Formats: sequence, C-alpha cells, structure tokens
Amino acid sequence: MNYLVLLRHGQSEWNLQNRFTGFKDVDLTALGEEEAEKAGELLAKANIKFDQVFSSTQKRANRTADIALKKAGQHELFESMIRHDDLRERDYGDLTGLDKDETRAKYGDEQVHIWRRSYDTPPPGGECLQDVVEKRVRPYYEAHIKPMIDDDKNVLIAAHGNSLRAMLIILGAETPETINQAEMETGVPVIFELENGEIKKRYMLKD
Repeated sequence: MNYLVLLRHGQSEWNLQNRFTGFKDVDLTALGEEEAEKAGELLAKANIKFDQVFSSTQKRANRTADIALKKAGQHELFESMIRHDDLRERDYGDLTGLDKDETRAKYGDEQVHIWRRSYDTPPPGGECLQDVVEKRVRPYYEAHIKPMIDDDKNVLIAAHGNSLRAMLIILGAETPETINQAEMETGVPVIFELENGEIKKRYMLKD
C-alpha cells in the first residue's frame, strides 16, 4: 500500500480578507501557519513517510509545505520539492482581488455562484475548473506524479483549493457533478490509501 496526500495551503491573507486570490501570490496568515504546523503534526502521528513532494510555484503553498514538513520530521524533502505552474490555483481573471461579498452585491448571487462553482463557465478573463483539470493538472499529473504513484511511492501535493479539487476529478474520486460538495479545507490533509494504483480508502486527517 502507498499514500497520496493532498494538502491545501493554510489560510492566506486574502482568504482572511474574503478576496478572490487565484494567481495573486499572497502569503499565509498567522492562523495559516498554525494550520500548516497542525497538518505536519498529524502527518507525523500517522507515520506517513514521503518519497516526493510536489507544489505550485505560489508562496502560500510552498510555505505550507515548508512548515508541515518541518513538523512531520521530513524537512529534507523541502529541498527536493518539485514546484510547477500547472499546480497553481485557478485563475480568477477579472475577479482577482475583489471582495467576494461586494462582487455578489454588484453581479448578483446567482452569477457569482456560476463563476465560482460552474465546472465549465469561467469568470471574465479567467479559468473554469474544467480548464484547470484538462489544460494543466491532468497533463502534469499523468506525466510526473502518476508514474511515482504507480511505482508505489508516497507522494504529498501541497497546493490550492481548485488545483486539488481538479486532482479529485482526475483520480476518479469525484466527478464534475459531485465536485461542488467536495470542499478542501485549509491545512487539512486528505489521505488516499492506494493499492496497485487503485484507491482503497480516502479520509481527512483531523484531531
């Protein structure tokens, strides 16, 4: 059996400010750092030893991996961590930086819900989740991560809400129809236990 662990970054400055973040490279808050520490402690307690760590090129995901790996006693993996643009958060286009409540007031709840949760309708100038799945995360996963999974390696992916939701679809754990119910909580590891490349168990690591 081997493990694939998906870890959404801890709370970011723009999560706290309720802004659409996307490609904006913001840092973690103090709470986000605490969430990353807790994730590392839980991974240490679960005794999952990683062979490789992947992350996006964005600071909030990189710092989460850095902090969590320290707490997990596996910080040497941070030096060999592979970072790639394809694992970045979804591009929110013209919504980037806008307050979510103010955007709802301006465009209406229904329109903002479509931009945020529709699988194939992008916000103005941005990406829909389908774009993240098919144009970025799936090709990257199949070329670089899946071969390690197939080789029974333990892999950690420290990334973002939407790039990790894309991973759930790629893994077959969710579909475009069910993905809206699958929230990725900040700083909470999602564990997949695998056998011969097949998912045997999926759960979140919490106290």
